[in-house]
Amino acid sequence: MTSQKAWAKLVVAVMLSLPLTACKDTKTLQENEQLKTQVAELQKENGQLGNNLETVTAARDSLARENEELKAAMKPRKTERTRTKPSSRKHRRNKKALAAS
Repeated sequence: MTSQKAWAKLVVAVMLSLPLTACKDTKTLQENEQLKTQVAELQKENGQLGNNLETVTAARDSLARENEELKAAMKPRKTERTRTKPSSRKHRRNKKALAAS
């Protein structure tokens, strides 16, 4: 008879714990769905950012090429000038002033 009471207590305990477990599972499932939605949104944003990065990189490369072309076009326009040697500005003392000292 005691074993029947033990079994009955076990069955009652299991029956009472099932709604609590189901409640936790429902909450977990809701959180899981929210997380899945957030992951999908982040993946979408990541794809958009990847596309933006490719576009910006292509534009940068294009501008770099154009800049190099413009620099190359500017070089022939520069002409080298022949400069005369600047006069030496040495301070020369007066010979009379040296002899007097």
